[in-house]
Amino acid sequence: MDNHPDAAIFSPMTHDADVLIVGGGLNGPALALSLAQAGITSCAIDAQAVGDQSAATFDGRAYALALASQRMLAALGLWDGLEDHAQPMLEIKVSDGRAGEGAGPFRLHFDHAEIEEGPMGFMMEDRYLRRALLAAMADAGQIMHRPETRVMAQEIDATGVTLSLDRGETLRGRLLVGCDGRGSGTAERAGITRTGWGYGQTALVSAIAHELPHSGIAHQFFMPGGPLAILPLPGNRSSIVWSERDSEAARIAALDDAGYLEALRPAFGDFLGEISLAGARFTYPLNLTLANKLVAPRLALVGDAAHGVHPIAGQGLNLGLRDVGALAEVLADAARRGEDIAAIDVLERYGRWRRFDTATLAVATDAFNRLFSNDNPVLRAGRDIGMGIINALPGARRRFIREAAGLTGDVPRLLQGKAL
Repeated sequence: MDNHPDAAIFSPMTHDADVLIVGGGLNGPALALSLAQAGITSCAIDAQAVGDQSAATFDGRAYALALASQRMLAALGLWDGLEDHAQPMLEIKVSDGRAGEGAGPFRLHFDHAEIEEGPMGFMMEDRYLRRALLAAMADAGQIMHRPETRVMAQEIDATGVTLSLDRGETLRGRLLVGCDGRGSGTAERAGITRTGWGYGQTALVSAIAHELPHSGIAHQFFMPGGPLAILPLPGNRSSIVWSERDSEAARIAALDDAGYLEALRPAFGDFLGEISLAGARFTYPLNLTLANKLVAPRLALVGDAAHGVHPIAGQGLNLGLRDVGALAEVLADAARRGEDIAAIDVLERYGRWRRFDTATLAVATDAFNRLFSNDNPVLRAGRDIGMGIINALPGARRRFIREAAGLTGDVPRLLQGKAL
């Protein structure tokens, strides 16, 4: 289907919403709620059913929310209902490890007490965050929600965008936003190409119950096959993101629960006592994928549709929420000035704002993964010395903590905790 803005002219047609958002997940609803705060209407189109996303039971999935992301949820009026389910991250300890030996003594230690703003971030179970976003969308008069709906085609012209849906209907809007993940159909249909590569690694994701309290401490163990992140959840539970080489990850994933835990224990260690599974197990292939453009005529990309990075820094969702905050702010300010919110010069403001941040994080996560996911003795010695130097410099530690908390750079208003 032709996506060029001159492909067709629909000038007299009525728009169903100002912004058509393709993709449910977390970024799509967050964008819809952000735009509603500025009086901009939207329609969120989601292939999943609401019931699939609002289960009451814990399935093992959880997210690391940077402090700036928590402030955004507060600015959207969601945090009061989420706070009781959040686990503050008070410290981060980083260790180097060896195959079969678990992690060694920690080389880097970051403590939230080194900044004035509070915890570096919070861990939040998927079920609570997703449910809060869906409930808020249902209560917002400016938002239409179309679950169990797929986009079959898109046409962009001089005055808007038309989506053809799998139910035989069409939707018309001023602007199209792709929040539809790393394999974004929105980007593909618009002819936006991607740059990236696979890491030959797979993430094994689950939640673990443990005998001893975690004290709000997050751990990152750098192992030869890939990093193991142990992230504190409420109670004596932690979320793990365990990166392993594809072949080894496939072997572990095929094991029963007892075998899975037996494979995990040498890497996890016994510092939290006995461990057991506390939810379902998931696997995700790891790759880097960057859209070569964040915007096109009447189109913008957000979250994984724009950039999918390695989870080594735990910044995937936070990066997407920064996109949401930046795009919502650009559109809100343009609307107040009487500009066409979908004009390419307006959208380029968003593209320029986010391009450097996303490229920098992509390069950093790629370099860290390559440096640490090996057992080369020369690299091991160099990185241990480097971590020791950083750990000895309070200024360097403080900069890292503020970066991890999302407090550095040109932070969108919503992520400062301010309304649009």
